[in-house]
Amino acid sequence: MAVSANHDPEQAVIEAIRSGDRYAFDEFVRRQSGWVKGVIFGVLGDRDRVDDVAQQVWTVAWNRIGDLRAVERWRPWLYRMARNAAIDAGREVSRNRVVAQSLENAPAVKAKSKTPADQLIATEQHGLVLEAIESLPALYREPFVLRHVEGWSYREIGKLLELPVDTVETRLVRARRLLREMLQGKV
Repeated sequence: MAVSANHDPEQAVIEAIRSGDRYAFDEFVRRQSGWVKGVIFGVLGDRDRVDDVAQQVWTVAWNRIGDLRAVERWRPWLYRMARNAAIDAGREVSRNRVVAQSLENAPAVKAKSKTPADQLIATEQHGLVLEAIESLPALYREPFVLRHVEGWSYREIGKLLELPVDTVETRLVRARRLLREMLQGKV
């Protein structure tokens, strides 16, 4: 098999995982965990549940790695798994009518400022921004988190969400506008 210029180094790791290498899987989880959690948060909008859903995703991924037919398609495969798990978790919350915990319990961002007053202001602003992101409709929250938290390109987002790049751009513009409106005068 010839190696192309676009060869993804994760493909070798995926092959090792498929042969049962648990250490390769642990390393893969460590490297990919951030964006998987970003996908989950983008869909679910509930930071308190992200780690639990991510754990479910990784368990399913380990058990179903053999179902991955094209190793080079690991990213869309894992993305769909994370997205579906987040959707299922959201439905579970609706069915059980569980009330999401307040952002007041969220860990504070470490402020770069030196005074306690500046740190308090930064923490409050961080909470307001997170609350605003969480309140975005999933239609806008998901691409917003992928772009601005995970740093994905429009093309990557479009490919994973199966949307044209123009649609991704439109949703991001609308998400930013909604956030601006929500945060106007608060931050």
